Amino acid sequence: MTATRTSRLAVGLIGAGRLGRVYARDLASRIAETKLVAIADTAGSLAQDVAAEFDVPKHYTNPMALIDDPAVDAIVIVSPTDTHREMVIAAAGRKKPTFCEKPPSIALDAADEMRHAIERSGMFFQMGFMRRFDAGYASAKKQIEEGRIGMPLVFKSTSRDPFRPSLEYANPKSSGGMLLDMGIHDFDLARWFMGDVRSVSTIGATIAYPELATVGDIDNAVSSLTFASGKLGVVDLSRSGIYGYDISTEILGLEGTLRIGYLRETPVMLMTRNSVAHDTVPYFMERFRDAYTTQLQNFAQNVLQERPAPITIEDGIEALRIGVAATRAHETGRTVVVSAIKA
Repeated sequence: MTATRTSRLAVGLIGAGRLGRVYARDLASRIAETKLVAIADTAGSLAQDVAAEFDVPKHYTNPMALIDDPAVDAIVIVSPTDTHREMVIAAAGRKKPTFCEKPPSIALDAADEMRHAIERSGMFFQMGFMRRFDAGYASAKKQIEEGRIGMPLVFKSTSRDPFRPSLEYANPKSSGGMLLDMGIHDFDLARWFMGDVRSVSTIGATIAYPELATVGDIDNAVSSLTFASGKLGVVDLSRSGIYGYDISTEILGLEGTLRIGYLRETPVMLMTRNSVAHDTVPYFMERFRDAYTTQLQNFAQNVLQERPAPITIEDGIEALRIGVAATRAHETGRTVVVSAIKA
């Protein structure tokens, strides 16, 4: 497929939930390189409602019908994680370029099946890790490559949600648990900035929301990473950052340090007697609104211009492997060698 000035990629979207609706808006109206031609969702009339909202001509309750639709040239998957394997393998069978939200799966064997299907078909496949497309993280990556802070030595990353998810969502049987579901972004960034992780140790507990223990999840955790290079890393995760959505990363280098992230959403501060106050980032949709759009545009441009994917299924699998290792380290109280985690 060769790009021209008027090229637009005919995209089918699978998943019309909270994030799917945002993706529908972007694909239908905010990205010059795409036209949204179909939406699928198994939940009742959801696909029909979102299709009507964004003037999309086709809607399905069966995602396989969308994948088979000859009018669909490329597929964007933002359905629940436990459906990714089936969708990606089906798309690979049709050799349709595919974008899939993180994580590829909660199980390494399923992710490995996806990888084999992608390799056999030769399809274009791009994994979704939107933080890599955030302006701050992209700038930090460029500055490190330019040597602005010298050799990176220590990676520190924080992800704190302002409230806990529903018990149904938090259940590790469907989410993989906090260390995998929430931490996979930080583990992907760790690899992106510092290289492969050699080993991980984790402490975690259910200390803010006792009800999470009823489904077997935790609400706070700290993972220590040792990279293959010998460099160090720390990831701290929390479901109880009640003050706001707090995502930040610091990379300590031999000649300087980069700090990425912000907490104040609106650029205004209220200063009164003995008080300085400002608002905070509400949640992930506000913090990464531009990054979500940018990564979808990047996907379309890559397909149209026949460029390689910047984030591959291997990236998804390796971030997943670290998440599984971190979870096992928490369960056993031991340091886990990441390469020992097999499908």
